[in-house]
Amino acid sequence: MTEAGPSPAAPGGPSNELEVALNEALKGLNCSVEHRREETIVNAPPPDLVAVCRALTGHPRLAFDYLRCISGVDWVTKLQVVYHLWSTRHRHRLVVKVDLAPEAPSLPSVTSVWGGADWHEREAAELFGIAFEGHPNLKPLLLFEGIEGYPMRKSYPQGVKDPTPLQRDRGEASQ
Repeated sequence: MTEAGPSPAAPGGPSNELEVALNEALKGLNCSVEHRREETIVNAPPPDLVAVCRALTGHPRLAFDYLRCISGVDWVTKLQVVYHLWSTRHRHRLVVKVDLAPEAPSLPSVTSVWGGADWHEREAAELFGIAFEGHPNLKPLLLFEGIEGYPMRKSYPQGVKDPTPLQRDRGEASQ
C-alpha cells in the first residue's frame, strides 16, 4: 500500500511550504504576497514594515535571519525600498517591497530587526533621500559633504558640471 502525498493546493491557495508559513506568519498584518519569476514578494505599507519584518524573522518555519541587501528604486511616480531576505536555517529567500511617495519618503528603520540594515539604510537615505525613522545614525556614508540633492533619483541633474582637466586642455569645456 502506498501512502498518499499532500494534495495539491486549491486554486489561489498556498502551493508550497513557504506560502503556507507566510500565510500563518502574516495573518492579520496589512500586507500582500505575490509571486513573480521565481521570487516570492511581500508588499508592505510603511507603517507596518517593522511588524511584517518581525513576523518574517520570528516564525519558526520562516526564520529570515539574514538581510542580504536593501535597494532603493526610483520609479518616477514613486520610490520603492526593496529588502532581500534569506533564511539560513530553511534556505529560502524572500523579497519585501515598500512603496513611498517621492515628495516626502519616510519609513521606519529595520535596524532593530537586522543590525546589518544600518549601512544599507544610510546608503538609501543618502542616495535617494529616504528618511528611516528611528535609525541610530543616519550620517553620510558615501558622498562628499555639501552635495545637494539625491544622485540616484531620476530627477537629479545629469551631465558634467565641472570639466575634468583633460577636457579643459582639449578645449572641450562648454563656455
